[in-house]
Amino acid sequence: MHKFTLLASLLLIMVLGSSCGSNKSMIYLQGADELYKNGADLENNYTLNIQPDDQLAIYISSQDEELMKPFINLKMIGLQTGMTNSASSSYTYFVVSKDGYIDFPIFGRVKAAGLTVNKLSEQLQNRMISEGLIKDAKVTTKIMSFKVTVLGDVKNPGTQSYTGERLTLLEAIGRAGDLNSSAIRKKVLVIREEDGKRQTFKVDLTQPESVFNSPAYYMHQNDIIYVESNKSVKVKGSSGYLYLGLTGTLLGLGTSIASLIIALTK
Repeated sequence: MHKFTLLASLLLIMVLGSSCGSNKSMIYLQGADELYKNGADLENNYTLNIQPDDQLAIYISSQDEELMKPFINLKMIGLQTGMTNSASSSYTYFVVSKDGYIDFPIFGRVKAAGLTVNKLSEQLQNRMISEGLIKDAKVTTKIMSFKVTVLGDVKNPGTQSYTGERLTLLEAIGRAGDLNSSAIRKKVLVIREEDGKRQTFKVDLTQPESVFNSPAYYMHQNDIIYVESNKSVKVKGSSGYLYLGLTGTLLGLGTSIASLIIALTK
């Protein structure tokens, strides 16, 4: 009787241990409450650089309507106060060429790739003022093609469009409906193409330092996030159910049980 009580206790410990281990792998940012309880300085390094194929909206304002006329075209929106905005739906944007330029009224080809939107705005504004074109020019530039694609084991995979500049990895995953329970949180892959190079980053969502210290924490234009599924998940599109991980776990558990029974019945 004592042997069977011991066997039952050991089996219960094994099951509970397996369950606890599984639940721990589901928790995001483990230990973040202690790690950052005294606060931590933030690096505001999320400013985007303009890239080839980006679409830019350039806003120009001035108190003098006459000075604005040479710059009025369908690629500019947000002109000076008093001008109608009714046709804004027909406006297009400046598209950055593959060699990094935009075609700007009066100025012709203007280098844009590699600059921040603030830097491009500053250069255009200073040039308008220094060349006597618009003495009180105010220029603002926005990237209108900021998009991120989230694939794999998330609730709503697909491409997200975003009009701001600050988008984090966690926010992008949240916009995709969060990870499914079957997703592997320790190996989230971010693929980035920038400056003619392709680079990959692996992020462990369970570890706060892996998340917040990653170069991929702040998203860039056209980033791709891929979330891998656990092997125990059914493969979509297949005719059967592949529970490989579950089968391995049950076999391992069965082997352990058999070994315990043999040991206790000797």
